[in-house]
Amino acid sequence: MQLPDFASICYLASECEVMHNDTMRTTVTLDDDAYEVAMLCARGKGITLGAAISEFVRQGQEARFLEPSPSPRLKRLPNGMLVARARGRVITSEMVKAALEEDDD
Repeated sequence: MQLPDFASICYLASECEVMHNDTMRTTVTLDDDAYEVAMLCARGKGITLGAAISEFVRQGQEARFLEPSPSPRLKRLPNGMLVARARGRVITSEMVKAALEEDDD
């Protein structure tokens, strides 16, 4: 059995990469009301159902980052995660070390 040369392997790999740069297809189950809204949007805009659902997902993702935090004590990070706002003064590791040394005395 003769093995393919390096150039053939590289060509085959580049061809495989091209074959997988297509849109992904999947099956989802939507509630009836969500399906109706998506279909109405798709028909109204003259786009596919998948494109309409993709738009809704992107809009929901953008809205998630724009909504204000539910409490003044929380702030939203750029990735959408809520964290507690800083209150009072910052305690550094040097301050902790100094306090521990005072306890040892």
